[in-house]
Parts: sequence; C-alpha cells; structure tokens
Amino acid sequence: MSEQKRFGAAKIAASVAGLALGTVLSAGVAGAADLGAYPGNYGAYKAPVAAPAWVVTLGVEGMVEPEFLGSDDFTVRPAPIFSFRRAGTPEKFRSPNDNISFAVIDLGGFELGPVGKLVSSRKESDSHALYGLGDVGWTVELGGYVQYWWTPWLRTRAEVRQGIGGHSGVVADITGDVVVPVTPQLTLSGGPRVQLATAKANDPYFSIDPWHSFISGLPTYDAGGGVRSVGAGAQARYFWTPTFATHVYVEYAHLMDDVADSPLVTYRGSEDQITVGVGFTQAFTIQQFW
Repeated sequence: MSEQKRFGAAKIAASVAGLALGTVLSAGVAGAADLGAYPGNYGAYKAPVAAPAWVVTLGVEGMVEPEFLGSDDFTVRPAPIFSFRRAGTPEKFRSPNDNISFAVIDLGGFELGPVGKLVSSRKESDSHALYGLGDVGWTVELGGYVQYWWTPWLRTRAEVRQGIGGHSGVVADITGDVVVPVTPQLTLSGGPRVQLATAKANDPYFSIDPWHSFISGLPTYDAGGGVRSVGAGAQARYFWTPTFATHVYVEYAHLMDDVADSPLVTYRGSEDQITVGVGFTQAFTIQQFW
C-alpha cells in the first residue's frame, strides 16, 4: 500500500471519526438531564412492565470491517445481539466496544463483573494478503470489567481478558463515552478507544517465523506487546417504539507499536482500521411462572 494511499486513508478515517464525535459533543451536555434515574439509561424508554418478568432484547447487526486486523480490504459480517434485564428497569447504554458481561456489583454509577469475547479464527483463505502465514484458530477471551459514570453523561470502561485457543495472551480495552440523549428517542454517544495486548496475544497474528517467511515472501518478525491501537468511535441509537430500536456506529483504530511494524501490516495492509455497523433490536417481556 503506497504512502500516499495510506495517508489519504488516514485523513478520511480521521475526518469520519472527528465529524461523528463533533456531532455528539455539539448536541450539548444539557441533554443529560433526560437520562432518567440512573446513569447510562436510555431516557424514559422502557419495555412494557408486567412484573414479575424479564425483558429480553434480541437483535442483529451488520458490520463493514477489515478482513483481518491490519487489513486494507473490507468484508461484511453479521453479529447477533442479546441482553436481558428485569422488567421495569430501563435499558442501559451499550457501546459497540462492550463485550458480553454481567455485573456482579452494580451500584448504579459503578459496575464490576466478568466479561467474555469470542474472537473468530483467521485463515489463509480469508484474504490473499494472508497467503503463506498459516491459520489461527478461534479464541475465547475471558476476564473482568469495571465501568464508572463520572457524571450522568460521561462513562469510562475497562476490560481485561485472557485468551484461550488461538492466542494465550492478555488483551485490555479502555474506552470513554460521552452519552447525550438529544430527545427521548435519540441518543448520541462517542469517545476515545485504547487497546493493549501482550506479546502472546499479538504473536499468532503479527509475528512471522522463518518457515512462514519462506512461504509468504515476507521478512521474519517477532511481535512484542504494548499499545495495539488507539482511536475513537461514535454511535447513534433511535427508538421507533418503546421496544424497537435501530443504531448506527463508526469506529476508527490506528495500529501502534509492534503491531503497526509487522510486515503483514506494512507490506500487505494498513495501520488505519475502520468499522461501520448498522443494526436493530427488539425487546420482549417474558413472564415468570415460578
């Protein structure tokens, strides 16, 4: 990928993220008064209450994202959405970067609990850029998360996860989001993103041993740990009814340190990673019969 092409992609990505974040901030912190009783709630929009009962939210999301981390080509992937809560409690804010989690400690503005993420396998057949580099299997990342609402409109969250399977390292995500309910139906959010990874988490994806170097034609490389990426993201969510909502988001990440220096990225990919997602959710109230 030429420097001119890479510079152009970086300018476009930065413009997209900047425009989206600017829209969020320009909506005004004054709208935070509509958040409801607890930080992170989507205003007054709740599923119909029929206690005792649970509200299950189901949905699907389509993402246009890089074929693999570090790629300069894109692909479309679907993803399911699932969450549940007690009837009568508002639906809490969720960033596209939040992984599946459960609050063991929930004090309204502070949460702590386990978190998990499923990382898909990476195969040579996924992209011509991966030729000669071998396959990386599926990975389950398990760990914990903590999040805190500094004000009703500002949330920070950190996840630390241990990989099992395709990689055996540790990955950490640190995010911040300004959350602005523009109207009871429309909520805008956005903020910075940082991802850290140990050498064991980066090695299967970005290191190149002598054998894979011989097959692929890329130079040998030993990827270490550190800051994997920095970036920003923004999201808009709209409730068409109290139970049906749609959302759209854009996430930008700039690869850093040993990951950015990998020959896979420098010769066959890009440091700039953009993901755009669109999805919908429907909430259902389920009665308890016991």
